Amino acid sequence: MTFTSIQEAMNKGDGEVSIRGWVHRERGSNKIKFISLRDSTNVIQCVVEKEVLGEEKWAETSLFKMEASAAIHGNIRKDERAPTGYEINVTDFAIIGKSDTFPITRDQSPEFLLDKRHLWLRSRKMTAMMKIRSTVTGAIHDFFRQRGYFEFTPPILQPNQCEGGSTLFEVKYYKDKTYLSQTWQLYAEAAIFALEKVYDMSPTFRAEKSKTSRHLSEFWMAEMEAAWMDYKECSEVAKAELKFIVQQVLEKNQAELKVLERDVSKLTPTAENKLPTITYTEALKMLKEKCDLDVEWGKDLRTVEEDKLATLFDTPVVVTHYPKEIMAFYKPTDDTQTDAPGPVAKCFDVIAPEGYGEIVGGSERDTDIDELKKALEADGEDVANYQFYFDTRLYGSVPHSGYGVGVERVIAWICGLENIKDAIPFPRTMLRKEP
Repeated sequence: MTFTSIQEAMNKGDGEVSIRGWVHRERGSNKIKFISLRDSTNVIQCVVEKEVLGEEKWAETSLFKMEASAAIHGNIRKDERAPTGYEINVTDFAIIGKSDTFPITRDQSPEFLLDKRHLWLRSRKMTAMMKIRSTVTGAIHDFFRQRGYFEFTPPILQPNQCEGGSTLFEVKYYKDKTYLSQTWQLYAEAAIFALEKVYDMSPTFRAEKSKTSRHLSEFWMAEMEAAWMDYKECSEVAKAELKFIVQQVLEKNQAELKVLERDVSKLTPTAENKLPTITYTEALKMLKEKCDLDVEWGKDLRTVEEDKLATLFDTPVVVTHYPKEIMAFYKPTDDTQTDAPGPVAKCFDVIAPEGYGEIVGGSERDTDIDELKKALEADGEDVANYQFYFDTRLYGSVPHSGYGVGVERVIAWICGLENIKDAIPFPRTMLRKEP
């Protein structure tokens, strides 16, 4: 018996088929049962009749419980009344793995589903998300490799901070201590002097005491760094990457977007149109004039301001030149921006539409060692811990820039998810470290 996937059987359309998978739903009487069988490709309705199987084999249909695994042989035909348009009239079957009473039923709480995440992954919506996630991560690799970037992998255990000491996860390291990576950036900056253009996708850790629907303690970041590149060109690369990701999902995952009930018309502007760029100062003006939000210049944009700003665009929008004072130590001042009330940095964020917030953060990198030391000291950091970083400026430094994409935030936006915890198979948050 040669097995095909459910989708391959549906593509065949008629005739004898053999499939295998797990019971998604089951209902029926003492003469006929309707079994929805799922595998990684699709779901199909299987009709099991007592008259066809005989008394002895029919007795085994009591094992068709939710999530039991089974192999099924029968004749497939098109039937528009069936949930996915096809039906198999079963001539034989075998239960491969019996199932106890499955604990997940309808209308259970989000926390219960998180507790049972190892089982909830089997749901159609989680399966759809994971397929889209695979497309997104594959698109990121394709995007950079097609443009001549080299994949560069950083250490996860790092001796110091890059994005703020208050969000570090401390790890015992033999008789010493180290920290889980907040970003690969400091190491990528060392690599560009050898490889010039590098990218990576790796786990990232931030000990943020936040319980919002946008934050994870462990998430994946897709980052790039390039020599000879200023922040303007860097932001254009970020735009191109986001467009490419969305285009790939729209091309490959229409079925999954349908399962998630995602309105794809909300994604097509990003795939087809030019993404806009505004400055932080312009953003504050727009918020005041169009959203009746008066934000003091120098304050970072909070969730409420980002959400209001996003309502003014149907694509992601790039916001440049945030106030230097609220930026990380490695972002240099842009002295050419004379219209801003105070010093601004050569940096940018990308804000997603529909209230999904910041999905990209990037900047040009400061090459002035004295300025870097001043900024680190202002953050309360021991500059001696950054000698390796200063060395990259001592020996043939060049202008360079980079950015990071929050992978789960992009997936949440593309999938239209209400909570970022549903954009990763096993979320880790301030309150959850298992299963």
